[in-house]
Amino acid sequence: MMLMVSVGALVTPASADVDFSGQTIEWIIPFREGGGSDTWARFNAPFLARHLPGNPEIVIRNVPGGSSTKGVNRYAQGAPANGLSLLGTSASTQFPFLLGDSRVRYDYAQWRVLMVYPTGGIVYVRPELGVSRPEELAQLRGKRLVYGSQGATSLDLVPLLGFELLGLDVRPIFGIRGRSAAQLAFQRGDATIDFQTSAAYFRNVEPLVAAGEAIPLFTLGALNSAGELVRDPQFPDLPHLGEVYATIHGKPPSGLDWDSWFAFFSAGFGAQKLLVVPRTTPDDVIAAYEAAFERMQRDPEYLARRTDALGAYEQVTGDAAERLYRLASDVPDRPRQWIKAWLRRTYNLNI
Repeated sequence: MMLMVSVGALVTPASADVDFSGQTIEWIIPFREGGGSDTWARFNAPFLARHLPGNPEIVIRNVPGGSSTKGVNRYAQGAPANGLSLLGTSASTQFPFLLGDSRVRYDYAQWRVLMVYPTGGIVYVRPELGVSRPEELAQLRGKRLVYGSQGATSLDLVPLLGFELLGLDVRPIFGIRGRSAAQLAFQRGDATIDFQTSAAYFRNVEPLVAAGEAIPLFTLGALNSAGELVRDPQFPDLPHLGEVYATIHGKPPSGLDWDSWFAFFSAGFGAQKLLVVPRTTPDDVIAAYEAAFERMQRDPEYLARRTDALGAYEQVTGDAAERLYRLASDVPDRPRQWIKAWLRRTYNLNI
């Protein structure tokens, strides 16, 4: 689960025959530059290249479109199974798959996971709304808020449903091409409330907070080892959504609507970003990657820079990554059906 999974699982020794010398590895990111997934990939790529046998070049290729389905469909249809093509997915890729979106031409069963990155999410508002700290959040009820969204079946599903659970009147503007574009819309004043994953928040939003141009109000939370919602250790001074719910409604969150939010939050943030290769990739190539990630996460330079770049979230590999991979690619049927009904009722989306 998020933040609490050890990355110390043993890895199979890589075959001495695996050598990427002189090779170029393409890491597909199905989103635009500047967002959380792009930040994650560009931080990890040079360290991974350093520790793979032969020290290959790793290039990041951004293939946005269709809430990430365009690039992922293309990868699913023709990626070579030789270790030279990687795919980074996020919850905005997982959710359309989980919901049976008609745009999806991929199946998580066709891939093997190399690494999982849990993350957090932070909600913040513009200062002209008149709130300056989390305790004043209830003052936003009854105000019309504007939110830039990639789409209701993207990662935005989690904050959008969270806003509704809190009784906030949030009007999404769909069609925003990436969370980084949503943050820019917020910065221009076109949106009044926004959400970013931790990596993008550190990079793009903290300067706005320091300048008094954004007010952080709450996080989506984190999962402890028992699978319970707790405060995000990266933002211990901010309440999580469950705490805000209890403050506003005077009781702990419960009910199928809350259970459905929690199921998709767990799938989307406990295993928010996945690095995968085709399932037919040879075992010795997989072992070479696993060993490289193990070495990468002991690299002193990597350890010194990781928190500033990505937050205090561990990159998960090995058996722990497999467990999180299953969490990300499946949710119970009852919450899944409730979410489909909610999307139909709220946004007229028939999935």
